[in-house]
Amino acid sequence: MSDSLKRYFAVQKALKSLRPTEPTGNVARHLNTLTMFIAGIIGSQKCHLPAVAKKVPIGGKPQSRVRRLERFVASKAIDTQTCYLPYVQLLLKSLLEGPWVLVIDGCEAGRNCVLLSINVVCKKRALPLCWTVVKGRKGHLSEQTHKALVEKAADLLPAGQSIVFLGDGEFDGTDLLATLHKLGWEYVCRTAKNVLLTEAGERFQPTDLMLAPGDRIELPEVGFTAEEYGPVLAGIVWEVGWKEPLILVSNLDFLVEAYDWYRQRFRIETFFSDQKSRGFYLGHSHISDTAHLERLLIGTCLAYLWMVCLGAWVLQTGRLSLIHRTDRCDWSLFHIGLCWIEYCLNEGLPIWTHFILYDGGLKCVG
Repeated sequence: MSDSLKRYFAVQKALKSLRPTEPTGNVARHLNTLTMFIAGIIGSQKCHLPAVAKKVPIGGKPQSRVRRLERFVASKAIDTQTCYLPYVQLLLKSLLEGPWVLVIDGCEAGRNCVLLSINVVCKKRALPLCWTVVKGRKGHLSEQTHKALVEKAADLLPAGQSIVFLGDGEFDGTDLLATLHKLGWEYVCRTAKNVLLTEAGERFQPTDLMLAPGDRIELPEVGFTAEEYGPVLAGIVWEVGWKEPLILVSNLDFLVEAYDWYRQRFRIETFFSDQKSRGFYLGHSHISDTAHLERLLIGTCLAYLWMVCLGAWVLQTGRLSLIHRTDRCDWSLFHIGLCWIEYCLNEGLPIWTHFILYDGGLKCVG
């Protein structure tokens, strides 16, 4: 059996096993095409459709496979509700108890498009929960776009789940903060160093405080922006060696807690880099239609989840020494997963497919 067939059947078996019933009709056809996407993306480590099609073992001639993939991303019958949600819901059920950390951020994707994603942090990786794609280049999107994606994420989460929401400087709009507060979420977002704050009727900016490297200043119960939204916690952190201070706005009580959570925000950068330059080259897909790109992301995000879960399983079961040095590990879970797939293909071993995490470990599927 060829390497491409081994990847394809491993993915197909896993996707089917995580569904409540055996798929039939259009559902089965769409599932097979989604399998083609995931297996082809992993095989080629690209998401440009002709490159993906070359690593797909079924579906006729290469150009016929490309057209089938094109029809998938163009079909209005394909959406995250049916093709991604069943798997991410199982993933969420397997996360550890305690506060879940959600991170929001955006990056350029496709051709003249921006991907805005909300990810849940687990095992030092940011696993994609939901996303939206809009036309434009990297920059500040509308606050309404932010709110709509937050509300979409809230619908996916179990009732009563404790959430800590993290965002960079783009995500400090008062309407968004009010939405997060209404949802009962705690939040820590970066804000501008010239933001207007109000304390005891006096307005000022963080830059008015004569800041210096090494400072940590906690400003509880302040009004935020000219709207005097709040009261909120404003915090200033200027570590030695930084060029400028970090200004945070939060509904937590203490700066030390807010800053500790905020330091997990950068985890989402690893997701973007694995989707792009270090992984699937999402920016090279040449897709300019936002709806088409959102459907392509179903395949790339499931492929990403598979590699992260597989990498964690390799570590947990003590198999890392088979593919990497034993004195230290400087590979990400994503890279470990990719290398393990290649090792299995080279050694003629079965390909294990995982999409579920639990208790710091993994359930094996496939």
